[in-house]
This record gives sequence, C-alpha cells and structure tokens, in this order.
Amino acid sequence: MKLVSWNVNGLRAVLRRKDLQAYLAGENPDVLCLQETRAEPGEVEPLWPAEYETFWNPAQRRGYSGTAIFTKVRPLSVVPGLGRPEHDAEGRILTAEFEDFFLVNVYVPNSQRGLTRLPYRQRWDADFLKFLKKLERDKPVVFCGDFNVAHREIDLAHPKANEGSHGFTPEERAGFEAFLRRGFLDTFREFEPGSGHYTWWSPISGARARNVGWRIDYVLISAALRPRLRSAFIRPDVPGSDHCPVGVELD
Repeated sequence: MKLVSWNVNGLRAVLRRKDLQAYLAGENPDVLCLQETRAEPGEVEPLWPAEYETFWNPAQRRGYSGTAIFTKVRPLSVVPGLGRPEHDAEGRILTAEFEDFFLVNVYVPNSQRGLTRLPYRQRWDADFLKFLKKLERDKPVVFCGDFNVAHREIDLAHPKANEGSHGFTPEERAGFEAFLRRGFLDTFREFEPGSGHYTWWSPISGARARNVGWRIDYVLISAALRPRLRSAFIRPDVPGSDHCPVGVELD
C-alpha cells in the first residue's frame, strides 16, 4: 500500500492548475492525505478523480486549515478530530481505521511569528501524543502530515540562523522528539540519515530552486509496522504548493 501526505496550501488552486491531477497520475497512491485544504467538499469534489473515495474535516472558519483523506481502499471508519473542543474547530485531524492499522492525517498548529501560539502548540503536542497512544492499544498507527517543526539541525538548511524561531524552538522540537521516545519511527530517517532533504521552501527569494528549505512534513509509524516498511520518500520536484508530497510504501 502506498500512502502519500501533502500540504497543498489550498486545494482549489492546486486542482485548477492541474498540478494534483498530474501528480496522481504518476504516483498512483492508494491513500492520499491532504492538509491545508482550505475548501469545503462541494467546492472541489466535482474535480476529483472518481476512483478515490473522499473524507473531509474542514475547519469551522471557511477558507482556513482543513484536512482530507482520499482513498482507493475503503476504511472501516473515519473519525474527525481529537474529541476535544479546544482542538477540533480547525479541522486538523482525520483518522481512518483500516483492517490492520489506524491512519491519522494531521495538520499541526503553527506557533506563529513571535511564538504567540507556542503555549497552545505545546498543549496540542501533548494531547495528540496521548491520542496516538490510545489508538495504538488497539492496533498500530501511521500518522502523517505537516508537523510545522524541523526536528533536528539536519532538517533545515540554516539551523543556526533559525534557532528559537517558530518551527525550530526547543519546545517544538521536544514535542516531536516525544513521539520517538514513545516508540514511533520517523520513516524517512529509517532510510536516509543525511541532510539536504526538505519538504517546505519559502515562496520568496527562489528558496526552492536553491534548496534552502525545511523538513516539516513527516510520516511516522508504530514500531510494530517497521517490518512492513518498504520505502519512504520525499518528492521535492512536484509543483503546486510550497510543500511537496511525502510518503511510504507498506507491504
């Protein structure tokens, strides 16, 4: 099964430009998790390839945030949110249960410039980890999306210049490290230990052409799924968003 995650930074725009359709034709994922859809289902479903069944969690505020799962494999169930009102108004979580694992699509809150949302982000990280570990009691978990944090210095082009900036604070990095300490695996790092691999580039100053980026989009898995992990990948050449797709293949 090929699982792909992509922050599309506005699904209507990426569909109008045909970037998403072109990517799907070449990649052919079984399941596609999208973040920052910023759309209601009725606004885009007429444009969507018919072979995918669609599930949505739009934000209450129109044109903001939102997640979606498009899948060729029918899930047993799909549930939006964490089940906590503090976190569930922005459409940031969508969980699909398949026969032998849960798939959680997540768009983690940004701490914002000036770190105005960092305290909330820390509560989110703690509550999200509890949510994942509760799911894992029943079956293994795959969780993917835009985590809005570069975990280690090798995960961004200019770590020293960005120390303490939103997306690279000690608090946010510790929140990500907690996933690993509790037994989850960063799938890309199971195959690639080196630097220079990014998933987001600032849309100004030609950052993407110069590969001055950040790795902030991830696929993590329960350790129990490691024997089934065949590959993990980043697709930096795919256009359409300031993020690029990331994914895994599972036996």
